[in-house]
Amino acid sequence: MDIREESLKKHYEWQGKIEVVSRCKIEDRRDLSLAYTPGVAQPCLEIQKSPDKSYELTRRSNLVAVITDGTAVLGLGDIGPEAGMPVMEGKCALFKEFADVDAFPLCIRSKDVDELVRTIYLISGSFGGINLEDISAPRCFEIEEKLKAICDIPVFHDDQHGTAIVVAAALINALRVVGKDIGRVRAVINGAGSAGIAIGRHLLQMGVNDLVMVDKQGILCEGDDSLNSAHADIAKTTNRGHMTGSLADAMRGADVFIGVSAPGVVSADMVRSMADGAIVFPMANPTPEIMPDEALAAGAAVVGTGRSDFPNQINNVLAFPGIFRGALECRARCINEEMKVATSYALAAMIPEGELRADNIIVSPLDKRVSRVVADAVIEAARKTGVARA
Repeated sequence: MDIREESLKKHYEWQGKIEVVSRCKIEDRRDLSLAYTPGVAQPCLEIQKSPDKSYELTRRSNLVAVITDGTAVLGLGDIGPEAGMPVMEGKCALFKEFADVDAFPLCIRSKDVDELVRTIYLISGSFGGINLEDISAPRCFEIEEKLKAICDIPVFHDDQHGTAIVVAAALINALRVVGKDIGRVRAVINGAGSAGIAIGRHLLQMGVNDLVMVDKQGILCEGDDSLNSAHADIAKTTNRGHMTGSLADAMRGADVFIGVSAPGVVSADMVRSMADGAIVFPMANPTPEIMPDEALAAGAAVVGTGRSDFPNQINNVLAFPGIFRGALECRARCINEEMKVATSYALAAMIPEGELRADNIIVSPLDKRVSRVVADAVIEAARKTGVARA
């Protein structure tokens, strides 16, 4: 039985990966009166006078909504909101397991941007944070930006920012291994969807100066009238040399390759064409752009993938539980760029100098220290930038 068959069997057994557990006992009439009517009227009136009291008198302070429209679920594409539910439940289970954050899955049956934004905004008062998940590009960018403008709680699209944060952490340490400076490397990202564009933006924030984005049609270049709005926007700050051509052209002489695209699109010859000390992160799942052993044989110095069965797993579970843990604890209004950068550096610093190796550039997702380290970095950055309310 392979992992997919075994997982399907377990899902039939589990019939859902999360459940609601009561935090109060109701064993007699007094318990009933305290938890429900008539006693419950008093906390209701307190919240009516001051809505922020909802963070103290309800579970809102520890509750995140995990929301999808089912349009970009894993590598399966637009399979619909109901079919996305197992992934959303899994995300909620990870929130609880890794950071003790309560999370609830909400799968919305709409592809209309304004309808999704309105729906999410209307329920936002029940939650301390919103985690958007598996929403197709470029709609995901617009949905997130509109929600951030009207919500007073953190809104975070994990496919974008969680992935970007962990990629940056891995890159910081990979550059330490090969002895290169982040401001002097040329990096290539293949796949200009939500994750690829977010990685690009984050790496620019981290100090990468020479970045080239590539999609199915080739290298993204400012001034190309065929680019969609998201591609045109990222092209304004990348590929300053106005390179054109294919992925192979982009990779020639590059120091870093990051793939969030499709299986097998990178050849050994492409890796051989890169600069000495090349860093290769082929992260397509389950089959990467090039297999790690092939990339290493072709001369790559450091290789990381999204898979747990190879060294250097670049997994966004390292980021999102701790990010929300920290944001909830300090009641942050948002998750800003400074908090994301701080998280990348905090994750990178978890590998001490004496343990840093080509096959050990990023901490394990199962390391129990991670969420606390990330949460503390997020809280510090939130307070420094004035978005913390507690």
